[in-house]
Amino acid sequence: MALKTINPTTTDAWKKLQAHFETIKDTHLKTLFEQHTNRANAMLIQWDDFFVDYSKHRITSETLNLLIDLANEVDLPDAIQHYFSGKEINQTEGRAVLHTALRQDKSAHIEVDGTNIIPEVFAVKDKIKTFSESVIQGELKSYSGKPFTDVVNIGIGGSDLGPAMVVDALSYYANHLKVHFVSNVDGDHVNEVIKKLNPETTLFVIVSKTFTTQETLSNANTIRSWFLKHAPDEAISKHFVAVSTNIEKVKAFGIDEYNIFPMWNWVGGRFSLWSAVGLSISLAIGYENFDSLLRGAHKMDTHFKTADFDKNIPVITALLSVWYNNFFGAESEAVIPYSQYLNQFATYLQQGIMESNGKSIDRNGKPINYQTGTIIWGEPGTNSQHAFFQLIHQGTKLIPAEFIGFAKCLHGNQDHQDKLISNFIAQTEALMNGKTEAVVIEELKAQGYSDEHIKQLTPFKIFEGNKPTTTIFIDTLTPESLGKLIAMYEHKIFVQGIIWNIFSYDQFGVELGKQLANSILKDIESDNVVNPHDASTQQLLAHYKSLQS
Repeated sequence: MALKTINPTTTDAWKKLQAHFETIKDTHLKTLFEQHTNRANAMLIQWDDFFVDYSKHRITSETLNLLIDLANEVDLPDAIQHYFSGKEINQTEGRAVLHTALRQDKSAHIEVDGTNIIPEVFAVKDKIKTFSESVIQGELKSYSGKPFTDVVNIGIGGSDLGPAMVVDALSYYANHLKVHFVSNVDGDHVNEVIKKLNPETTLFVIVSKTFTTQETLSNANTIRSWFLKHAPDEAISKHFVAVSTNIEKVKAFGIDEYNIFPMWNWVGGRFSLWSAVGLSISLAIGYENFDSLLRGAHKMDTHFKTADFDKNIPVITALLSVWYNNFFGAESEAVIPYSQYLNQFATYLQQGIMESNGKSIDRNGKPINYQTGTIIWGEPGTNSQHAFFQLIHQGTKLIPAEFIGFAKCLHGNQDHQDKLISNFIAQTEALMNGKTEAVVIEELKAQGYSDEHIKQLTPFKIFEGNKPTTTIFIDTLTPESLGKLIAMYEHKIFVQGIIWNIFSYDQFGVELGKQLANSILKDIESDNVVNPHDASTQQLLAHYKSLQS
């Protein structure tokens, strides 16, 4: 076994945490700050350009020590060593998990099946650099000799979410190329994209490891047919490239073998933006910025590998997540970036976190009797303050939140930046302190309300507070800092999975729906329903077919 299989609930640390939880669960954060005047500094990690304040959490130093004891009892240090060295920790699929190798130094040596993979990684990086620079500089031209103006990434899941998020997040650093993303098999999606394009100056990047993914191939074939209405067959080789392992199917599509970028089975889809899957990123912001993204991730890798657990950002954030998920019973976490550039960040994390750790079978193949996984959701502030913060502040659910902010703005409008950051900081203070009955009454009196009206309104204006938050304050949004942030969450996922004794790197849960969709598609395309279904499914099929006739 590459990973040890330790049920966390059987550890001494877990049992002590349960007892400790009973003593601390009702303690208010304000009380914790009153009891420990140095709390803010003691629960702070300053690393590189990251300033991570986790003092507004319902924990004490004892909580933290017990959580670190838990990490050690499940042998997280050994798991980290396996993670980075290329051991087959994706045991259900017999694969290593080496997205970290994609951002390693050239001097590194990591073996898979007895072969050092680093030279191959750098060969692909060189190919990405050469290709993307040729397109950006106008050296690689369309079939008619014109430079490319647009790029369309065709993929789904990890072949779409990561690149789309990064391209959006780093749009400040974009060059002249307009990059679009097509993912959904919904035909309206692809048609809305292509109606804006000039086929003569558009480059298409098809991203599919097997080159058989239904959504991706449907969109690719629709785009191919549209393109060939405006261009000759031989133009396919100049306008389409692929990121895939299925060389024969890609060539049959019409793509030149030189324009095929490889993928590896030791990189999971949702962690693949660092590979050739990130070709659209390199095209959008230039290879040097893409490489800077990778360098940032590598810096976080090194921090995660080497920092003591009490000063280790991915470890601390993961342990806090376990604390709320498994002891407080909090089922979700909100991720609130105070940057419009990170508009797609929570969506990206949903796949990374929920597809990885949404498991109910442990590493021994046994059903789990404790909670795993967390529901991830969020939107940028300040928009989110006017959308769902009411639920976090005054709802009945405990929702730990991670606030992400950047101290310096990119376009230089300091007035806007000061207002943004004042909200960023104020919300964590408000969530912690709340508003007491005495303060509410005083405010209402000052506004001239009658005693009777004050009595009626007061219950509705009280804020309990005691809502936990982590503040991740970063100097500036750069390709490097974004690389660090993404890698931080990747490692947080890993730590959670180790503690929960689950395999984080398979995703069998997505397969059943795909299989049934193929069965139902055959029923839709045939005159009669040929596959057995339940009464509800039969009725839905009949209704759909009746509307198509």
